[in-house]
Amino acid sequence: MDKITVLVFATANDLECVPGFQQKIFYIEQPLEFTKDQLVLNVQFNDCSNNEEVVYEVSNPDFEVEPDGSLIVLKNVTEIVRVLFIHARSAHSDDMAEVKFLGRKERRNNLKNALKIPRNLSYLRHRRSIVAPSISVPENQRIPFPKIIGKVVVSDRIPGSKIRLSGKGVDQEPKGTFRINENTGEVSVTKSLDREAIPFYQLQVETTDESGKTLEGPVDLEIIIIDQNDNRPIFRDGPYVGHVLEGSPTGTTVMHMTAFDADDPTTDNAVLRYNILRQTPDKPSPNMFYIDPEKGDIVTVVSPALLDRETLSTPQYELIIEAKDMAGMDVGLTGTATATIVIDDKNDHPPEFTKKEFQATVKEGVTGVMVNLTVEDKDDPTTGAWKAVYTIINGNPGQSFEIHTNPLTNEGMLSVVKPLDYEISAFHTLLIKVENEDPLIPDVGYGSSSTATVQVTVLDVNESPVFHPDPMTVSRKENIQIGSSLFTVNATDPDTLQHQSIRYSILKDDAGWLYINPLNGTINTTSSLDRESTFVQNNTYTALILAIDNGSPPATGTGTFHITLEDINDNAPYIYPTSANVCEDSKDLNVVILRASDPDLHPNSDPFKFELSKQTGADKAWKITQLNNTHAQVSLLHNLKRANYNLPVLVTDSGKPPLTNSTELKVQVCSCKKTKMDCSSASAPHISMALLLLLFSLSSLFCKFFGVFF
Repeated sequence: MDKITVLVFATANDLECVPGFQQKIFYIEQPLEFTKDQLVLNVQFNDCSNNEEVVYEVSNPDFEVEPDGSLIVLKNVTEIVRVLFIHARSAHSDDMAEVKFLGRKERRNNLKNALKIPRNLSYLRHRRSIVAPSISVPENQRIPFPKIIGKVVVSDRIPGSKIRLSGKGVDQEPKGTFRINENTGEVSVTKSLDREAIPFYQLQVETTDESGKTLEGPVDLEIIIIDQNDNRPIFRDGPYVGHVLEGSPTGTTVMHMTAFDADDPTTDNAVLRYNILRQTPDKPSPNMFYIDPEKGDIVTVVSPALLDRETLSTPQYELIIEAKDMAGMDVGLTGTATATIVIDDKNDHPPEFTKKEFQATVKEGVTGVMVNLTVEDKDDPTTGAWKAVYTIINGNPGQSFEIHTNPLTNEGMLSVVKPLDYEISAFHTLLIKVENEDPLIPDVGYGSSSTATVQVTVLDVNESPVFHPDPMTVSRKENIQIGSSLFTVNATDPDTLQHQSIRYSILKDDAGWLYINPLNGTINTTSSLDRESTFVQNNTYTALILAIDNGSPPATGTGTFHITLEDINDNAPYIYPTSANVCEDSKDLNVVILRASDPDLHPNSDPFKFELSKQTGADKAWKITQLNNTHAQVSLLHNLKRANYNLPVLVTDSGKPPLTNSTELKVQVCSCKKTKMDCSSASAPHISMALLLLLFSLSSLFCKFFGVFF
């Protein structure tokens, strides 16, 4: 049997029983060949309960561990073996140890590096006496602590000198993790380490005299934390949802899943392998999908025919994905996640009408939805592969019909948008086709079931009579004689097949000027027409006429009748204002400006002529002056005493013949002091001489009349 060298890191003897392997990692120099039944090493495992029924498992099937802890080769092995994992478990303990095999060259290099042997030994020893080989320490070591993990060698040491250790993990946080025996150079760890927190420590070693003065150093001391498989793979990027089109070829990639392992990525502790543990549902095949064990790609493995969304019990599958470290070996740790895979629909089913012919009935003159057309489509109702689009391809030349899709039911809502006329056509035949919003896949087409016929029956209704023309307009002078004929209305009944009679009546005649013959529709005046009436707007009088047929029930039509009234000179003009005030001693003898107005239109209104009644010699104190077509200035010829004066003013329009109106202008002559006007003393009216003579004449005639009578 070849000689096998076993390197064991220094550990302290257990003070009490700790379940598990007494040593967690072994370094073995690999021979040129392992021979059958060769003893590789002895492992020590103690479950602290007499090791009854301890079971050992080895990650490589070419090796086994016997009940006494001997690692034995089962057959001749010539290939390179890099690492083995030994798993031991009993009812009281469960633990794992690692065996690493080193080639001869690796072994020599490791020893050389560990001892740091220089090429010129005499020169280096003369220059430096501190040798600090790097130390490897497994993480997760068990109590008791401290444990000796290595040693610093100081040659040519001065008597009384001390060895000091410093750096992160000694006098820097995490403080006190490592310490050194200042006399022997033995390095100890004081607690369990976690490689995932700190993978290595860079410390410094120096020698000092008794006063603490540095004699030599510092020299770097590297402590490497050896990884153990103490972290399970985890899926950090969920939820994981993938989509694949139905009918996709076998091998179509659906999605990618990646787990994370916090262990050392350079070791098998973080080498992951993926596996599908469970598929739900398991129909039509329990193995619908496959996951690449190394890449984590999930692909389809069933034929396209089985990946049919319309025949599947559900379009959604859930996969439990397992990630196992240690490259998938039995001793590896596992983590799981759920992957949801949705089978997406593609438009491989055209919509089909539920029947070839639909019936619809609609009353003439009515608009709105008259029938709902039903279709079936096996595709996904949430996609454009299911949503229907309807088109009228024949039977709609007048564009009287439209069809829209009900977004909830996918039904086609056929509507009348232009009223139908029974007398023109009592029946309509429409040809409708239905398609999807999304195009069909190339090997699927629309068939005869994607078209249907709609038979539309129009029902006859009693339609209202219609006036021709509407509105009806005539023009007349406002002074025409009562009983004059204005117009004869004409209404026709659209129901030409029913031969109905029509009677007429007046619906609206606000001024009460009109009468209509109920049989022949002749309209006559019943009173005088007045253009100036408040019922006339913009010279037009408007009435509403009814035409009523004798159908069952009777139908009524309404027409508008406009009378345009031509103006005549039937209104005398009038003036305003009709009163004014003036100061008795005013230097301004202008009294008031008068304005004339006439309800009639030009030329029966302005220009107006203003005049004063004839004045006697004593009353010739007033003057009126024409300013323009509608205004005149009244003024005094001289100042008057305080009193009230009534001045007759005549105004005449320009009509043919003209009309004149006489209006008394009341003028008060008042006392004025500064800005205050006092008219109280002008209350007694002043009567002109002409007016007195007129009153005297009337009195004499009155006396003579009654004297004769009595």
